Amino acid sequence: MQETQQGASRAGEHAEDVAAQALARWADRPGPLLPILHEIQEAVGYIPGEVVPQIARGLNLSRAEVHGVISYYHHFRTQAPARHVIQVCRAESCQAMGAEALYEHVLQRTGCTQHATAGHACRSADGAYQVEPVYCLGLCAASPALMIDQSLHARISPARFDSLVEALEEGKR
Repeated sequence: MQETQQGASRAGEHAEDVAAQALARWADRPGPLLPILHEIQEAVGYIPGEVVPQIARGLNLSRAEVHGVISYYHHFRTQAPARHVIQVCRAESCQAMGAEALYEHVLQRTGCTQHATAGHACRSADGAYQVEPVYCLGLCAASPALMIDQSLHARISPARFDSLVEALEEGKR
């Protein structure tokens, strides 16, 4: 437990340092909140709640305004992600090409026991996978599409998804 608390403390300190650097870089520019949030999430993996007051002070915003932006955009996470993040496109083009069946297969294959709802991910019990619904990955002409970690994949069938997961589990990705 103490090791977990120490790890969380180090992550929080790192996030605060990243936030301070991002504020210094962006605060004097127009519309700085989104670039700051993106920079923090890129460096830390999510937006820790501890940095919200720091960002609010730095931009002369309320904490509610910062939190509102974080919660509005589904891209931003408020908890550390699982080892592998799988984003399944649920937009119209992908739906027309079988994304719903693919999504169900992804949930079953990864061991996610609950459906991810709009903007909310579900996580496998072992913490290996996080499945997130997203609305357009920009691969409409090659539907259905998904992204595993930062790698885009198009024309995905359940069998092709299984082979991608097997490669992950064997450490080939």
